[in-house]
Amino acid sequence: MPREGVTELKTQQLETLGFSNISNVYWNLPTAPLYEEITRRHEGLIAADGPAVMLTGEHTGRSPKDKFIVEEPGSKDLVWWEGDSKPFAPERFALMTHRILAYMQNKELFVQDCYAGADPAYRLRIRVITEQAWHNLFARTMFIVPPAEDLADYVPDYTIIHVPNFLASPSIDGTHSQTFILMNFATKLILIGGTGYAGEIKKSVFSLLNFILPQKRVLSMHCSANVGDDGDVALFFGLSGTGKTTLSTAPNRLLIGDDEHGWSSHGIFNFEGGCYAKVIRLSEDSEPDIYSCTQRFGTILENVVMNPHTRQLDLDDDSLTENTRAAYPISHLDSFVPSGMGGHPNHIFMLTCDAFGVLPPIAQLTPEQAMYHFVSGYTAKVAGTERGLGSEPEATFSPCFGAPFMVMHPGVYANLLRERMLENNVTCWLVNTGWSGGSYGVGKRMSIGYTRALINAALNGSLEKTPMVEDPIFRFQIPAQCPGVPNDVLQPRKTWADKAAYDEKARQLARSFHEHFKPLSYGMEAAVQEAGPRLA
Repeated sequence: MPREGVTELKTQQLETLGFSNISNVYWNLPTAPLYEEITRRHEGLIAADGPAVMLTGEHTGRSPKDKFIVEEPGSKDLVWWEGDSKPFAPERFALMTHRILAYMQNKELFVQDCYAGADPAYRLRIRVITEQAWHNLFARTMFIVPPAEDLADYVPDYTIIHVPNFLASPSIDGTHSQTFILMNFATKLILIGGTGYAGEIKKSVFSLLNFILPQKRVLSMHCSANVGDDGDVALFFGLSGTGKTTLSTAPNRLLIGDDEHGWSSHGIFNFEGGCYAKVIRLSEDSEPDIYSCTQRFGTILENVVMNPHTRQLDLDDDSLTENTRAAYPISHLDSFVPSGMGGHPNHIFMLTCDAFGVLPPIAQLTPEQAMYHFVSGYTAKVAGTERGLGSEPEATFSPCFGAPFMVMHPGVYANLLRERMLENNVTCWLVNTGWSGGSYGVGKRMSIGYTRALINAALNGSLEKTPMVEDPIFRFQIPAQCPGVPNDVLQPRKTWADKAAYDEKARQLARSFHEHFKPLSYGMEAAVQEAGPRLA
């Protein structure tokens, strides 16, 4: 096994995992050498301004049905098996590990040693072993690169083995398909295969942190975070299409992170060192900071269409997928927090794209209502966003705004959220970036200008001082006025021409909330269970 620059300790660590007869090992290559390996191995192309353009093959997004957690004594009673997590037998995992190690013989390895978690008190040492150079570059881009002095005696807490060209055999391996994401908390090993979509690496680490950190009284969150000049921190929860990235990347605030954070007794910290943004139809005018990152060396573009001759990008072309992505170091942005850490948040914004048009553009929540809406994780899908959707909006609920990655019962995370909110006197707001004046097809999308004005007023404290009106169905407090926003827009019923139609849609959405929340309410306090909308 050629080991140029590889210490005896590192060799022993690979052999302990079971690797043998490896033709070559590339260990902790920086970005430029990884670019060279990508082109040498014909894994991808380099666009005109420097980003690496990669195709992920059949899978252009995550494969949630192919993700499993090994059921063993340490996970059996902690994992919420009634949710998205599916059990996998330890003996099956051992067999899969053996088959992957046999597959990797006489092949080259790329190894990247990283940190997950900006706070040294809670960070994990993650080793990512890949068969392709570009996935190793993805790991280096998305996670935190340790300083050189930390790498000499680096011993990983967890290891990921990523083999996209290895296909599982469901009849032999017990998988759902040829694709697999297998997590074993006992052996501290994650196996990913049968998919080239790099997001599986990122989200497997997030799932891991969602299992480990709550046991240390740290709330793990699927949210973005930024900070103002006075040190005031804001969190933005929201599913795809709600404007989380747009609203947290603000010119007058520094970005702590765009997607995954922890909240400890000391404050907020980013899990990552990079950003992973959707870039389909990205506009330089509306998203100048993110757009500039798509044109830079060191950025990885997934499934973005490019002219093969001029190497110019076409960010509007969705012929490969609607889920085109850019992975780039957070340092590509002009306004970010280098430490990846901040104090306790002053404000939390829970974003929803309500295509039914019945939720207000902003409403203040009590701590119990915050828990209710956090566990609900509501947004709505409309035609054109996913295959199979009809002309009517479809309510979507994803507990904790990230159900596929929340390994424990949603109540675990919700209780930690409430505890942190009460300890730090945090104000929580529900923000609707969806429709106003009617449902999708009748009303129109909420003005981004109005949303920014409302968020700015919440951040500077003026919105809390304005008179509030309680919504008769959803029971949260709606500001009566805000500079730059028409008063009628703040009260959604007033924007509908047909008031009876509004009342019916509101009751319909209220029923959807209750139907979703009921199976999740076990063990929650009565005050939280009663914090939802009225049905009468």
